[in-house]
Amino acid sequence: MNETPAKPAAKKTTAKKTATKRAAPTTTTAAKKTTTAKRAPAAQKAATKRAAATKTAAATKTAAPVQKAAPARKPESRVAMVRRARRINRELAELYPYAHPELDFTNPFELLVATVLSAQTTDLRVNQTTPRLFAACPTPEDMAAIPPEQLEELIRPTGFFRAKAKSLIGLSTALRDRFGGEVPGRLEDLVTLPGVGRKTANVVLGNAFGVPGITVDTHFGRLARRFGWTTAQDAEKVEADVAEIFPKSDWTMLSHRVVFHGRRVCHSRKPACGACPIAPLCPAYGEGETDPEKAKKLLKYELGGQPGQRLKPPADYPGRPAAPLAAS
Repeated sequence: MNETPAKPAAKKTTAKKTATKRAAPTTTTAAKKTTTAKRAPAAQKAATKRAAATKTAAATKTAAPVQKAAPARKPESRVAMVRRARRINRELAELYPYAHPELDFTNPFELLVATVLSAQTTDLRVNQTTPRLFAACPTPEDMAAIPPEQLEELIRPTGFFRAKAKSLIGLSTALRDRFGGEVPGRLEDLVTLPGVGRKTANVVLGNAFGVPGITVDTHFGRLARRFGWTTAQDAEKVEADVAEIFPKSDWTMLSHRVVFHGRRVCHSRKPACGACPIAPLCPAYGEGETDPEKAKKLLKYELGGQPGQRLKPPADYPGRPAAPLAAS
């Protein structure tokens, strides 16, 4: 009777163990689920980052495609360059049959003075200033004798008037004392005058005496380099390089044509490439505006329907004369 009740207790113990064993997997599974749940956000974040990086890379490829380098231009032989240069001169002659010096003058002395005044200013400003100056000082003797202060006031609109007045009085005195009041017709003599360099001397020789010369101003030097005639920056070296390309008889008119083109079409900052008749011959095509309509708006002086630089232009000039200083 006493042993009978013990059996149920054993069963209870066994039941407890079985229940504990059964409960254990449940706890482990729960722990696994919890760990998996913790890992899920991290995985999602990583996936999101990878997707974003992929989109960014795709957008970068679309926005900035890799461009192939332009094919290198074939080297030009000396003979080919000379032929192209002379053809440019012929094309410019057709474009500007009326090319001329854009300073108003009636004699060699007036041209010499006007050229000295043209430094660091426009020919237009000089032309607007010289009528009063030549009325007061028509000869070298008159200009040598004028008080410096009075001369400075007469030429003030051209800028740097004190230095220019000193040069004008100096060259006028030299003309009076050494050359009998006449402008010499030789380069060697002209460059001895105060304020007169090779550029000024060539302007006077070519346009007052009919002696061929190449005038290398800022326009001529810029275009000579763009056309591939020279790589030099020094004006005398540019002059020497260009002189080897063209016959001497072309020098004076070549200078006028190139300067005309530089002032009207082939500007320093923004050339009107799309409106340039000699674009096919120019190695620098594309440095400026290539759209024809936009380029046409960049044309200046007679090509742009505006007045020229001379108050008294030659009879064959197709544009309008410039206005006097008081009316400008």
